[in-house]
Amino acid sequence: MGFFTKLLSMGEDKPLKNYQKVVEGINALEPTMEAKSDEELSHMTVELRERLDQGETLDDVLPEAFAAVREASKRTLGLRHFDVQLIGGMALHDGKIAEMKTGEGKTLVSTLAGYLNALPGNNVHIVTVNDYLAARDSQWMGQVYEFLGMKVGLLQNGMDPEEKIPQYQADVTYGTNSEFGFDYLRDNMVARADRRVQRGHSFAIVDEVDSILIDEARTPLIISGAGSQAAELYQKFAAIVPSLRRNVDFEMDEAKKTIYTTEAGLEKVEFQLGIEDLYGDPSGQMPNHLQQALKAQFLFHRDVDYVVQNGEVKIVDEFTGRIMEGRR
Repeated sequence: MGFFTKLLSMGEDKPLKNYQKVVEGINALEPTMEAKSDEELSHMTVELRERLDQGETLDDVLPEAFAAVREASKRTLGLRHFDVQLIGGMALHDGKIAEMKTGEGKTLVSTLAGYLNALPGNNVHIVTVNDYLAARDSQWMGQVYEFLGMKVGLLQNGMDPEEKIPQYQADVTYGTNSEFGFDYLRDNMVARADRRVQRGHSFAIVDEVDSILIDEARTPLIISGAGSQAAELYQKFAAIVPSLRRNVDFEMDEAKKTIYTTEAGLEKVEFQLGIEDLYGDPSGQMPNHLQQALKAQFLFHRDVDYVVQNGEVKIVDEFTGRIMEGRR
């Protein structure tokens, strides 16, 4: 019962009691699902989608959907969702954060909310912390979705846009937060709608939500293109910042990866650039160039935060220690 107290944003006991009532209904459907042939069970997806087309809601079909997923999991993986996992699936469906201990089957829980929210034909995103887990879970849990007639997609670092389009056309797509994030940014830069790889944002399940939405939130996703003028400015700032002194010209917090100039440091930079007001730049780019030069000089260390291969700077993922191809 300890898991019940781990459902965040639940408020008082009323939502939990409602979940327990639904669980009773799901359990009552188990004999019916067990009696179905593989073909009949797989056809449940068609039947549930028809009910949605006729005006029923996802909450209306939730008991049958969860019961179908449970039975499909038993037949493909040999794993049966326990009552506590059914409650976890409902919490995810309702947009809540469900904290589960290691061994309580959180990966299996995601199949419940993932399947249910893919029924309307939307693309559900399953967000993981690294490529390995995305690949593992798409192959492992993908058996459940595929048994029920759904398609499963997988995003991996280094894929071309042409490779990603069919992955997003699937009912459920596994990938890392950075892959989903960068694809979203790139989709907003294309000149033609048919060049976009994603097909909307209806529902996402985030694994290790504290790591992805808190820890990794310190690492911004930025897409940029280099220009000759920008390169020249970077060189100017790169030549200036080594002369700045810590606690005199700038303040720095290495743990938080933050750095900023003091008034004295700003005046020194403006003097060396021969300008009166760095922040008076109409383009607004000069303060950013200064900030990036400071970070490159004092916060980021070669062979720790980045490596240089064949003259190209490549970022090292601080959480996995792997080189992040395509990231600059």
